[in-house]
Amino acid sequence: MIAVENLSVAAGAFRLDGVSFEIPAGRYGVLMGKTGCGKTTILETICGLKPAAGGTIRLMGDDVTGAKPAERNIGFVPQDGALFMTMSVRENVGFALQVRGWKRDRIAARVEELAELLAVTHLLDRMPTGLSGGEQQRVALGRALACHPGILCLDEPLSALDDDTRKTMIGLLKDVQRKTGVTALHITHNRVEAEQLADTFIRIEDGKLAVLPAPRTNGNAKGNG
Repeated sequence: MIAVENLSVAAGAFRLDGVSFEIPAGRYGVLMGKTGCGKTTILETICGLKPAAGGTIRLMGDDVTGAKPAERNIGFVPQDGALFMTMSVRENVGFALQVRGWKRDRIAARVEELAELLAVTHLLDRMPTGLSGGEQQRVALGRALACHPGILCLDEPLSALDDDTRKTMIGLLKDVQRKTGVTALHITHNRVEAEQLADTFIRIEDGKLAVLPAPRTNGNAKGNG
């Protein structure tokens, strides 16, 4: 579960107050709004990358408002993937596990499991340079999921992809979310993504946030082209 109550967020001169919404455990939430409306700032505050200026953040029932990012059990996929270009795909996916001191055999098993889930087994020994945008985002998703996070946060992960790749990735994201049971918060300005992914649909417009009915029938994805 992701729950924010009367949250205030700030970035430079920008400030947004009174942000409240809840994404039930195991559901896919989409936060939509125009560029500059504050959606990424909200996401970064939930992840602990920016301090909350007020209000409360609860993840999986725990108050994490003042917690460090590493204490929030969040997997994060940034817009550009932010892969380590000097590491192989295998090393990228297993990086967080290595940092946490997992044994080599456990890391190898988890990397293989995620590679199969994300259909990147054939890429494990490749370097990120030369991978397509969709392949890089699959790797970034694997790295974010490596430590079995309860929460998955995605900051416009499909914005740089062509239409066909975006369509494929939308299907993959929803399938992965269902199989892992992770609670997801996905940031986008793209209506089609929202329609096809959202169980919980949240929109920011003119500085006001509203939780709306999901713009699709759950399990029957549709797009408006």
